[in-house]
Amino acid sequence: MSRTNKFVKWSLIGVAGIIVLLVAFGWWIMSLVAPPDPSAENLPNVLPNSLSYLTENPVLKRGKILAVVTSAGSFESTGKKTGYELTELSLAYYVFEANGFEVDIASPQGGEPPMVLDDEDMGAFDYAFLNDPLAQRKAKSTIVMDSVNIEEYDAIYFVGGKGAMFDFPESKAIQQAIQISHEKGKVIGAICHGPAALVNVKLNDGTFFLKGRKVSSFTNREELFLIKDARDLFPFLLQDKLIENGALFSEGAMYLENVIADGNLITGQNPWSTWGVAEAMIKQLGYEPKKRQKTDAENAVLVLNAYEKQGYKSAKKVIEDLKFGEKELINRNLIAMHAVVSAMRWEISKGFGIIGLLWHAKSLS
Repeated sequence: MSRTNKFVKWSLIGVAGIIVLLVAFGWWIMSLVAPPDPSAENLPNVLPNSLSYLTENPVLKRGKILAVVTSAGSFESTGKKTGYELTELSLAYYVFEANGFEVDIASPQGGEPPMVLDDEDMGAFDYAFLNDPLAQRKAKSTIVMDSVNIEEYDAIYFVGGKGAMFDFPESKAIQQAIQISHEKGKVIGAICHGPAALVNVKLNDGTFFLKGRKVSSFTNREELFLIKDARDLFPFLLQDKLIENGALFSEGAMYLENVIADGNLITGQNPWSTWGVAEAMIKQLGYEPKKRQKTDAENAVLVLNAYEKQGYKSAKKVIEDLKFGEKELINRNLIAMHAVVSAMRWEISKGFGIIGLLWHAKSLS
């Protein structure tokens, strides 16, 4: 056999060996992901009165909170559909309700706004919201912002969703609601793309509302990772615009909880910050948030944030401190997704660390 043929032969054997190793490694990784939960089949039928967080130890009515969603249903340049994120409304809605606050829902145009629903991220509270007649009446016949009397509300909460980038910044009614809320000492909350409502707000002296304020929002890294041409599709990148108009921007780890409180202004970086923003708003209103059991996704984010901030050993301890029983307490699929994101960003060492945490979580489940 010629030297060339030998080289080709061994090259093919080497490539085949690498493919086998990659397949075996991928198979092993898949074995660490949690199997489908049989009870998940019943999630679409969940009703609000079946959630103990909402039914046990009810809180007397304390006031009202206004949730604001986008009316923009598509990207202006491409026509691709968008809207508000269901999860960023539903989770906050029930935190507010469980803590004694009636919630009204408004939008720049009123009526039924466009909603974005991600099947993979749907949980019990999302389905409960879809099966809640009162919540659905409010969500499908939102109050037009021009007719809102902000004086009636103790707080205002801006729901995220990419549509918010198109109609929140230029809405005079939204700007006025924020101005009045600020002057009256009301709590202002915003999540993910929701802080787009803040970018053009000015105070009576002409200065930007954001000047010198600590805030967070969906970051440039998160936006550009998902949408490579985001700079062309959006009027601006939200992180850039917030900084441009005076904000002190706080950037946390990608796709993990990051809640920033600056007095009466509470902002969250992404959908995984929704629980934290809503409960921080309750605290700022002067109340201790009602106790609830954290979701498996929240526990996964807790582990991943510990890894980002304190390292592998601290994250491993967070896993071990959870009381494992028959119920899966950590969303291993979410941890696996972060390992994939790390690999796609060529953060190989970080990816292997997350896989180690995934293996440890499985070993205790």
